[in-house]
Order: sequence, then C-alpha cells, then structure tokens
Amino acid sequence: MFDRTHDARVRGAAFEWLATQVMVQGDVIPRQALAKGFEYERVRVPLLGPQGIFKPSVLEVPLSITTAPNGPYDDAFGRDGLLRYRYRGTDPAHRDNQGLRFAMTERLPLVYLHGLMPGKYVATWPVFIVGDRPDSLSFSVAVDDAQHLGLSESGLVVGEASEVRRGYVTALTRQRLHQRAFRERVLAAYQHQCALCRLKHDELLDAAHIVPDAEPEGEPVVSNGLALCRLHHVAFDRFFVGVRPDYVIEIRPDLLIETDGPTLRHAIQGLHGHRIVLPRRSEHHPSVELLTTQYNRFLEVATSP
Repeated sequence: MFDRTHDARVRGAAFEWLATQVMVQGDVIPRQALAKGFEYERVRVPLLGPQGIFKPSVLEVPLSITTAPNGPYDDAFGRDGLLRYRYRGTDPAHRDNQGLRFAMTERLPLVYLHGLMPGKYVATWPVFIVGDRPDSLSFSVAVDDAQHLGLSESGLVVGEASEVRRGYVTALTRQRLHQRAFRERVLAAYQHQCALCRLKHDELLDAAHIVPDAEPEGEPVVSNGLALCRLHHVAFDRFFVGVRPDYVIEIRPDLLIETDGPTLRHAIQGLHGHRIVLPRRSEHHPSVELLTTQYNRFLEVATSP
C-alpha cells in the first residue's frame, strides 16, 4: 500500500536540500552533488541516476525526471507552453512510465533536472505530470510555485491547481533555462574569465549579450555573447565601454579624462586600447556584425553632447 506520508516527507526533504544547494551554489548544480544527494533516516537519497526517470530506493514512485545535457531545450516545450517529457523507451507499460502515470494520478510533485552541459543541471521543483500522450510517447509537465506546497499528515498538499499560474511559472522556467544555458556556454567558451579584465571567479561573471536579447538579432548564442564580470557587464550595457569589431576595447572619451579613485583608473580607463580575450574556437568569437551594431550605438552615446 502506498505510504503517502513517508513519500511526502522524502520529497519535502529533497526540496529543502535543493533549496540549500541553490542558495550555496546558485541555479546550476553539478551532477556529482545531485548523484550523491542527501541522507534521510540514515539512507542516502540521490536525485538522479543513469536513467532519465529516477526513483531512489526509499520511494515507490519516481522523484525526478532529467533531460540530457546539450539537449534541444526548445523541443521540450509544446505549443501549449507545457513541458514535454519522453517516455522511457517505446513501451507505455514500462515501470518507469507507469511510475510517472501514478505520480500524475496522485498529484505527486517531482523535480525536473535540465542538463545544460555535461555535469551541470538546473533543478526546477515542484513539477507535476498533468497529461499522458501515448500518441507521441510523452507526458505533459507543468511547473508550479513551491509556495503552494505544504506538508500535512496525509502528505504533500498542493494549493488549488491554477492553469493560469502554472502556465505563467512554466513560461518563466523556459526563459530561465534559456538564460542559464546561454551563460554556461558563454563562460565555457571564454574559459571562465572576463573578456575584458580576465577575472576568473564564476560567482562574479555574467554572460552579456552583445545585442540585447529583446531584439530580433539578440539570440542566445555564443557569438552574441561576452563573458564579463559584473562591473564590466554594466559598463558595457551602459556604454561606458565599447568593443570595436576588431576586438579592441574603447572607453568613452569623457570617462578617459575624468579623475576618480583606483577603480575608475585601473578597472575602466586602464582597459582603453587593449584587445579582449577571445575564445579558443573561432566559431565562438564575437560576431563582427553584432559588434559593429553595438559599437555604432556606443559611438552615438560617446559623441552626443
């Protein structure tokens, strides 16, 4: 007989552990940490395994679903905005598929682990199986807000399921996956250092768009990205700093003659005339066309009265 209270306590512990990991490590969690998991009543509870649908030994029903690193994350979303998750194999009666079907019937929350690149995942929870699609060998998955989960004697209680709320949260998740995947690819291309000052601490690095992502040309691809520390990201976006199409850094003329403390002198003015750090692979170099677009905007600001 399914022990709902036990199931709820394990899932609740998993969610608390994930929240702590995100607080300490940020959104991107290494596979090693997820595979090790946490200890519950002296039993080790990993959050993923070799297969995409994963059930730890302490549970009767799957705890997580995982997508492979470098997978086509756009394909994971259907036209209705919901996530699509493929069956295990082609047999709808496979025990893993049956497990997700049971989770759907019992409204059990799961963890969705999206592989950004080998060894790195973004964890999203709670997610719910909300539809079974045998025609496409897939399940429909909705993301919900963790604030609507609560623990009671009968298990994890979910607040009133709102299609509007879940649709909104799922859309935010899609955007978040785009952003995190872009960041990881850009930082890897630039060997985890600022392209302007060579700072090498991931916690202080961003993936900056050359052309903003709100514009049609601002696609989340490495050639439209620069790995920049937080200071130089803001300086680039606000046109304090420009990067010419030949990869040479320019500082706005009015800032070059300004007198201030060591930060301005060394971190901004000192970059003038230097070349940026480039990725090793030429296909990851900043697009000359996109740099030209943004450099022309920099010149407009630099020469304005």
